[in-house]
Amino acid sequence: MLKKCGYEQYQQSVRLSVSSTKPEFEEASSDDLSSDWDTEEIEESNKTKQSAWKKVRHAVRWSPFVQTYKKKKYPWIQLAGHQGNFRPGGQGTVLKRSNGLEEVNLKEIANDPLSRFVPKFKGKTIGKDNDESYLHLEDLLASFTLPNVMDLKMGLRTYLEEELAKAREKPKLRKDMYEKMVLIDPDEPSDEENQLKAVTKPRYMIWRETISSTATLGFRIEGIKYADEATSKDFKTVKSENQILAAFSKFTGKRKHIINSYLDRLKDLKTTLKTSPFFKNHELIGSSLLFVHDSHKANVWMIDFAKTYKLPENIKITHESPWQFGNHEDGYLIGLNNIIMLFEKIESHVD
Repeated sequence: MLKKCGYEQYQQSVRLSVSSTKPEFEEASSDDLSSDWDTEEIEESNKTKQSAWKKVRHAVRWSPFVQTYKKKKYPWIQLAGHQGNFRPGGQGTVLKRSNGLEEVNLKEIANDPLSRFVPKFKGKTIGKDNDESYLHLEDLLASFTLPNVMDLKMGLRTYLEEELAKAREKPKLRKDMYEKMVLIDPDEPSDEENQLKAVTKPRYMIWRETISSTATLGFRIEGIKYADEATSKDFKTVKSENQILAAFSKFTGKRKHIINSYLDRLKDLKTTLKTSPFFKNHELIGSSLLFVHDSHKANVWMIDFAKTYKLPENIKITHESPWQFGNHEDGYLIGLNNIIMLFEKIESHVD
């Protein structure tokens, strides 16, 4: 399976081989991988002698602010992305820091059949206490009471081919990425990487996708917030079908009407994607499906379009063919088909 998705081809080629006696190092930057794991996890791991996974769990911060809608106050939930990207908006809206091509894409989607599945874009504004630009978006949580929320990162990869090519052209060593790697799997780095206490960015990028279900199923769980429990982002090595089935079952509480609502929406989305000019002509990288339900209703939306690029004129993709470097396939429909299949399995075992 990994070979078909383009990962086996690169895993060995990106393992560190330093020929220079003075290897070049690079510092972490804020424009690194947009869906990367939070650095707070690493900082937390250096504070105590807890187990690695406890350190990760305790580092999660899920409520950046309290939101108000129709005189109802509720903690707003952020499961993925860089902390500080969101701020409260007006009634039923949030502000998201403007980044990448998201504004351009949201404007185009507004005139596309996909608009029913994407938060409404209400314009651009400047932050009151700074000069940063924010996108004014529909708050997808506003109409729910004590919502359960799940973020699924879609596709066979969460980086652009250009990112990988650029990083491989002049690979530099990254200590921060080495630290993140050993936190999850101390046995993963090679002897040379352990000696330098660093890995290259391409090595890290490929490894990160292959330890989760991204490279095999075309999606991965980024985080889940339960209505009556703490948030968890402890899904970095959740890879097998059984592991994901267990997570989906817990998330839905095996409630048949919730599962059926999700299935109806997912199948509707699949049908709409087939007719969408936007989907046909774009490569969706780092985009997510946001699942939200309370005790009465459930819904799913497409979110995060900062790394969604229009395809080159000479490139056509199916969104469901295996990825090989250079073909620009993103595997979005592979992920969506697998999600539908897994929800159908859960539904078939619920009375």
